[in-house]
Amino acid sequence: MAEPLLVADGISKAIKKSVLVEPIDIKLDRGEVLALCGGNGAGKSTILRMIAGIMRPSSGSVRLNGNDWTRSRAEYSRQLGYMPDDYSFSPGLTAMEALSFWAALRGVGQARVLEALELVGLKDKRSGKVQTFSKGMRQRLLFAQAILAEPPLLLMDEPTNGLDPYWMDEFVRLLGELKKRGHAVVFSTHQLQTAEEIADRVVFLIDGRKCGEGSVESYRKLHGEHPLHSAFRAALGG
Repeated sequence: MAEPLLVADGISKAIKKSVLVEPIDIKLDRGEVLALCGGNGAGKSTILRMIAGIMRPSSGSVRLNGNDWTRSRAEYSRQLGYMPDDYSFSPGLTAMEALSFWAALRGVGQARVLEALELVGLKDKRSGKVQTFSKGMRQRLLFAQAILAEPPLLLMDEPTNGLDPYWMDEFVRLLGELKKRGHAVVFSTHQLQTAEEIADRVVFLIDGRKCGEGSVESYRKLHGEHPLHSAFRAALGG
């Protein structure tokens, strides 16, 4: 049997005596969507940064498509797209200029830049200054840069923050299209309805500790309507 696209074995993060994330295993196949759910300080962003190679785990290892980022960082990085929860864009850059900069780093042509802008509804705003964009528009631009090179794995940190209801639905639709094309996705969210709509599996986190994991369908069988809300309340002891 082929190894999963993503294999994180026992990754954890501690800074001095503060444990941010207790050891956790994550495996993800192509075409699979995993949601990391929990409140502020649960460890979601830290896990994504460790997988992305931005933050070195205190223990454990991560392999992506057979590559360990500590041994082949360039090849590892080519296999993923990362969407942070926020980003400080250079003043004065237009959406087209910002995305073209990222495209040059990834070896992507201008045709794909325009395609990505169109996918996120910003093609008509490509000459607009990013510093004038709303939070939701900046989120959509960050989503566009993550999918630019069409990598096998997408890592997204609170991608729906600031999105209006229409773009919340569009985000779910776009992830569904990426999933059909074999892309794997790990995204963090505190919006459980979004996770319900698109995730294959959900990991619940509390204070850096995994307190539950399962498919949305398995939670639905246990809890019925609004299964993730009920499951998370149960994990909290409520």
